[in-house]
Amino acid sequence: MFGAGPSIVAAAETDAEQIAAGSTISRIVIERQNVFDLENPDENNAFYRFTNRFHPITRENTVSKQLLFDEGDEFDLRLIAESERILRRNKYLYDATITPKTNGQGDVDILVSTRDVWSLTPEISYSRSGGENKTKFGLEESNLFGTGQFVMLTHSDDVDRTSTAFEYSDRQIGDSWVSLGFRVADNSDGQNARLEVAKPFHALDARWSAGLTAFDDDRRSALYSLGNEVAEYRHDRSFVSVFRGWSAGLKNARVRRWTAGLVHDDNRFSAVSNPVLPQAIPENRKLNYPFIGLELLEDHFEKSSNHDQIDRSEDFYLGKRFSATLGWSSTELDADRDALLYNLSASRSYGSLKDRALLLLATVSGREENGDSANRTATINARYYWRQSDKRLFFALIDATSGHNLDLDNSIEIGGDSGLRGYPLRYQSGDSRMLVSMEQRYFTDWYPFRLFRVGGAIFFDAGRVWGNNPIGGPNLGWLKDVGFGLRFAPTRFGTRKIVHFDIAFPLDGDATIDEVQILFEAKRSF
Repeated sequence: MFGAGPSIVAAAETDAEQIAAGSTISRIVIERQNVFDLENPDENNAFYRFTNRFHPITRENTVSKQLLFDEGDEFDLRLIAESERILRRNKYLYDATITPKTNGQGDVDILVSTRDVWSLTPEISYSRSGGENKTKFGLEESNLFGTGQFVMLTHSDDVDRTSTAFEYSDRQIGDSWVSLGFRVADNSDGQNARLEVAKPFHALDARWSAGLTAFDDDRRSALYSLGNEVAEYRHDRSFVSVFRGWSAGLKNARVRRWTAGLVHDDNRFSAVSNPVLPQAIPENRKLNYPFIGLELLEDHFEKSSNHDQIDRSEDFYLGKRFSATLGWSSTELDADRDALLYNLSASRSYGSLKDRALLLLATVSGREENGDSANRTATINARYYWRQSDKRLFFALIDATSGHNLDLDNSIEIGGDSGLRGYPLRYQSGDSRMLVSMEQRYFTDWYPFRLFRVGGAIFFDAGRVWGNNPIGGPNLGWLKDVGFGLRFAPTRFGTRKIVHFDIAFPLDGDATIDEVQILFEAKRSF
């Protein structure tokens, strides 16, 4: 039973470290704050009052069912921190904090405080990157009637296609941890439908998971050179995966999880009707395989701000993590080949986000068939954060991918849509790639209309591709650019994306590209 009374404590610091071992949670109070704080004179005006009045605030049960503890449980600081992270993952909440406080009787009271964002959002957007425009309009509700359910209807137009899509998802059906999501889209070049039902490992100590994913996608795809389409093909993919996972839970701050399942992945390629470009048709692939996976991870998270977001709580995973998945596709299972499929990843970090931190990720995936590797990619990603002050941060990125015997529909590209901001999208293609980016980030106190946080950046990018370009074209070697831009982070709307307005100057490339690239787009981070 969750209390619905006044705050347990007003602006008090947690004394969680002083709470005696074995203490019991006596009372849980959930404080749900609306979009604007009307007790703040800067937010108490007619418009903000109107916004609050017509916003259905998140229901108490929507918050409480995500908590990993209940009244009467033994107090556990780890579950407090993990429940905070679970709540902050919701796009309909701007922030969530959980404050434990001794009640003077040997027990613990818990204050759960959340702040909503405006969840019903007109989707009207325009973005430009790599010399190409993208528009989208529609309607999105990320917290339907305060229940946490997501509904979206949009129409978008970009370089690849126009699309009208409907999407629905519910992360917790009823009071369970079972999620449901589906999406249907009618595209100018085909249709798309996707269904997901899953009970994930929702917490570190979760003991089992299970799920089903199925989608069918039919579309026209293209190959690029110097930012221009030079070949095309049609791709029809049917995919179904079912899995079951099990774990002994969290032991000595570590988790081991096993997963097993079955996959059907049928990729069919053909010529485009009424083609306008040369046809480059990949080889069909039909893979049917059982798989088994292992995941090892540590309980090591760090909460910070002013890193990838602006003045917003950010949860970084800084522990060691390893995962491996192996599958065997066989002609005896109606596949078109015998193949060993593998996917391995490992990550770890050094330092602390309070000062300097280096986050590393390495992945390897591919197939072994006919005595050779096929579609093998190996990737190393390194992110470095140097916090110079509360308002200044230096960020550096190295992202390198090496490919071998790649499928034609999996060429490796670099350009304005993949981090090389001064160049057209998909500007160079090959079987290996490296991108180096450096940014000096600035976080200001400017808060226009109390709707957007504002930041800025000065940046340098360098990148190139190596190896085989499946459709030919020149390899221009290292490409570099410099630039600057503004960042606008919405604080009252149901999105975590940050609006980027950048001006970039290419320092290399061929004579056809513009000397100045203007980019306007929304990204998931600074």
